[in-house]
Amino acid sequence: MSRLANALLHIRGTYPALRPAEKRVAQVILSDPREAVHYSITQLAEKAEVSDATVVKFCKRLGYKGYQEFKIMLAQDVAAKPQLIHGEVEPGNDVQTIKEKIFQANISALQETAQVLETEALERAVQALANAGEIHFYGVGASGIVALDAEQKFSRIGLRTSAFLDTHLQIARAVHLREGDVAVCLSFSGETVEIVEALRAAKQAGALTIAITSFSGSTLAREADVLLLTSTQQNLFRSGAIASRLTQLSTIDVLFIAVALVDHERAQEAIEKTRAILSQRRLERLKGS
Repeated sequence: MSRLANALLHIRGTYPALRPAEKRVAQVILSDPREAVHYSITQLAEKAEVSDATVVKFCKRLGYKGYQEFKIMLAQDVAAKPQLIHGEVEPGNDVQTIKEKIFQANISALQETAQVLETEALERAVQALANAGEIHFYGVGASGIVALDAEQKFSRIGLRTSAFLDTHLQIARAVHLREGDVAVCLSFSGETVEIVEALRAAKQAGALTIAITSFSGSTLAREADVLLLTSTQQNLFRSGAIASRLTQLSTIDVLFIAVALVDHERAQEAIEKTRAILSQRRLERLKGS
């Protein structure tokens, strides 16, 4: 599904790149999308305190032909998306309520990511990873945890894979990549300076770059060779770290399984070899205990 079909997620993903007046239009829509569906272009302009022309520019900047097409896509998006009952975690919530809200938010984030993650971009990424001489994963914070998970997965199927969480090491290793290598850069905001710098270094070295981020208007998204979008859901308590980590992990899982299936026999052989050596080590430790 095209990201344009998921109007709300597309607005949130593009928001950082919008002009101030366009951001006011976005804020009006995001604050109450079910009501915004019924606005005429003039009503929306008045509520955002902008001109009708600014609303049209806003729609075109998002990639729609005009307000009418945007409004149709927004209506379809709102109709297809059930209104969450639980909302965000707030001070005073009990454990039962927190559990329900967190699970609802994470389920919604995964569903949105499944909608906006473009098949063509995934196919490009899979092909590049399957044929890569060397693969690097770059991330910091919660994204660094995902990078380590990716290293573990891809290494098990026999690919030369490394994860780098140290920002200096990311740059130091990125400059030694070559044509045919792949650098996967993870950042929820797409504006983590160190990750953007690592992407630029890898690209300049000749490697293909893949960005996994939630904001299509971010620097990382604009400069990557392949963009894999994830949900933008976040709130005060989670700060994007929980939902974004889950959507990034799920995206890595899709890539891993798809790459493994490109040459299933080789991948299976590599997994069996890894499993055998680990089993042997466990037996040796048991004998020694």
